[in-house]
This record gives sequence, C-alpha cells and structure tokens, in this order.
Amino acid sequence: MEIKTEANLSHLNEFILLGFSDVPSLQDILFGVFVVIYLNILIGNGLIIIITKSDSALQTPMYFFLGNFAFLEICYTSAILPRMLSDLWTRNKTISFLACAAQHFSFLVLASGETLLMAVMAYDRYVAICKPLNYTLIMNHKMCTRLVIASCVSGVPVILGQTIQVFSLSFCDSNVVNHFYCDMPSLMMLSCGDTFWNEVSIYGDAILFGFFPSLLILYSYTRIFISIHKLPTKIGRSKAFSTCSSHLIVMGLFYGSAVIAYLQPKSSYISGIEKILSLFYTTLTPLFNPLIYSLRNKDVIMAIKKLFSKLRIMKE
Repeated sequence: MEIKTEANLSHLNEFILLGFSDVPSLQDILFGVFVVIYLNILIGNGLIIIITKSDSALQTPMYFFLGNFAFLEICYTSAILPRMLSDLWTRNKTISFLACAAQHFSFLVLASGETLLMAVMAYDRYVAICKPLNYTLIMNHKMCTRLVIASCVSGVPVILGQTIQVFSLSFCDSNVVNHFYCDMPSLMMLSCGDTFWNEVSIYGDAILFGFFPSLLILYSYTRIFISIHKLPTKIGRSKAFSTCSSHLIVMGLFYGSAVIAYLQPKSSYISGIEKILSLFYTTLTPLFNPLIYSLRNKDVIMAIKKLFSKLRIMKE
C-alpha cells in the first residue's frame, strides 16, 4: 500500500480509504458487525418492498412512497457498505480514482433522492389529513410516480457538476482519505488548490437537498398537527398522529445525524469523529427505518403476518 506524497502525486490514480485502520485489532469484529447490519438492512427494507407491492391493503400512495423509500435505502447503503466490508476483509484500502468518483456521485445522488422523497412523503400525509376529500384526486398513481421519479433524478445534474468539480482538484498533500468512503470534505482536505467553490457547493447542496425539503416537511407537519387537534374524537387524533409519527422519527434520525456530521468543524475530520457520526446516516438509520415503520404501523404488521402465513402454507 503506497502512500503518495506531494512529490509523486502528479498522476494520482488511486486513493487509500483509511476507514477503521486506527483500530486494527477490531477489524474482524467490525467486519462481522457490519455484515449483520447490511444483511438486516437488505432483509428489512426488502420485506417492506415486497409487502407494499403484494398486499392489496397497502396499495395506497403512502405505502407506494414507503416501498420506493425502502428501495432507495438499499441502494443508498449499497453505495457504501459492500466497499467498506471488502476493505475490512481484505485489508486492502486502495480505491481507484474513477471508483472513488463513482462512489461519491452515486452516494450523494441517492442521499439527495432520499431527502426529496421524505419531503414528498410529508406532503402526502399533509394532503391525506388536511385535504381528505381531494386526496385521491391529487395523489393519483400518475402523480405519485412523477413525484418519485422527480425525487430520484433531480439531484443528478447538481451532483454530477459537484463530482466533476471535486475530482478536478489538485491532490498534492497525500492520497490517504481519513474516512470509510469517498466523502467530499475528506477529499478536499487532501487538495493543495483553492477549495472555496467546493465549500460553497457543499452549502449549496445542503440548502437544495436539506434546508428546502426540511422546510416543506416542517410546514406539512405543522399543518397536520393543527388539523389533528381539530379532529372530533380522541381515536381519530391518535390514529392520525400514529401514522405521521413514524415518518417524523425516520426524518429526524436522517436529518439530525447528517446535519451534525456535515456541520462539524474541519478538525473533526482529522480526529475521526466525523467517521463515527457518518455511521448513523449511512448504516444505522437504514437499519432502524423498517423497524420503525413496522412496529408503529398495524397495517404493516398485518401484511408481514399474512406474508409469513402464506410462506408457511407453501412449505407445507
């Protein structure tokens, strides 16, 4: 494993992802832990996709969005975890320049898709609770499909431009990235050129894919809570709040961990604190999301029970 310095970085063709090399005695344990986490993410979100597609009781816009969100979760973690598991298993930390750029691009596109889809899901709940008479008219299948596609592709041109900008920098301090994936701030720390516009683009992305969606979410749920308090029965209020609380918990976990990680001072990238914080939004929130949605939703629990009952009958 060659660590390049300023003298031999004129033709950089690979990076070294430091990952968790600072704790070599825990490499095997971490591999086992992350394998279990990744398998649970695949199984949990895969189960959500299956039941939202197959169960007739879940053929509504809310579960259509939930199924697509679960699919994005699988893709989102698959941009990071398989590579990290390979590094932990083989102890080979090198990643090619192009592979690093591809990981950076795919991860940010999927992350932006998630934030926008969360806003769409909040809007869906707003229409369902605040405008129930027009719900089926507004949130028809054609509109739902368009909203999902728009959420997934809206970030592509912005992230593509950002990726080209980052990987056009001159890297002359080192080729060692102090992270477990090709994170933009960590890459910028290796540059000997001017990174001002790169830093501006980070804040621009935060506004486009973080601040604006969170404003829409905040507005939607403010209106929802006002409407819930106006419901005549306690049961109606409880049901409406239960439906929305799962979305709020998931959104809080994702936005909270991402904001804390990306607003850390630069010194945290050196100390490695940012790596720990990144684990929350790259692995732990996709792990917990299926549990949150299933444990707090009676319709999902019933659909899972019916699915396992069918599988049991097929085996017999």
